[in-house]
Amino acid sequence: MSTSVDPLAPLAALPGVAESVDSVRKAVDRVYGHRIMRRRSNEITSEAALRGARGSAALSGADWELEEVRRRTDFGAEAQALTVGAALRLTAEAGQLLSIWRQSPLRVLARLHLVAAGGAVPGEAVGRPRKAAEPVDEPLVDLPLPAAEEMAGRLDGLAGLIISGSSAPALVSAAVVHGELLTLRPFGSCNGLVARAAARVVLVGSGLDPKSVCPAEVGHAELGRAAYQEALAGYASGTPQGVAAWIAHCGRAVELGARESTAVCEALQRGAA
Repeated sequence: MSTSVDPLAPLAALPGVAESVDSVRKAVDRVYGHRIMRRRSNEITSEAALRGARGSAALSGADWELEEVRRRTDFGAEAQALTVGAALRLTAEAGQLLSIWRQSPLRVLARLHLVAAGGAVPGEAVGRPRKAAEPVDEPLVDLPLPAAEEMAGRLDGLAGLIISGSSAPALVSAAVVHGELLTLRPFGSCNGLVARAAARVVLVGSGLDPKSVCPAEVGHAELGRAAYQEALAGYASGTPQGVAAWIAHCGRAVELGARESTAVCEALQRGAA
């Protein structure tokens, strides 16, 4: 088999995808071109991390106000608190795994699940793909669950794509990683949180958003869980239209995340934040 085949490249030619890629690039450039980013980028990155974690937790059923996430220090009391705590830990961890992702994506995914699940699930099930007949706790993803054998094969295929690299734009690669992990649900828990963290790794590591100031999780939460599930179903269908719609949805989420950080920059400039 030729090693020159790039399965992701044709996705960039799907209807509407080039426009989404261009729109995302312009939105990202606006944030990075803001005068506050040149002086206080660390603050923007920290705020984006907090807001991104809040958005990811909301998509997994813990829709807390931002100030509640900011204020809380104990995230081990009940289910929603555990979800918010997991999202915060994943956001912090994702930046530490950039150098490993292209060499060993499965190792990174295992680490992300370990960080997300913590002590919330049995130890032997943490950080490894599920086995046959093992249950999956992901009630907010309403898609047929692939059998463990199919999941393992597709997960290996995804890892191979990441390792071999692609000429596809970062948005396309991130959307595929995100959609594939949510469709496969390789772990017994926390798959949504892990999928969104992995997509963040792709966007940051690709150089599209190197300072991680365009939290797509914010955009996904703003667009709403129903739209998220509908777009994901399109991806899972495997049709060109469905995949293109998912990529466009992911692109819009990145744009909204960029808009959020632009607003933070404006607030800092006014001295209001």
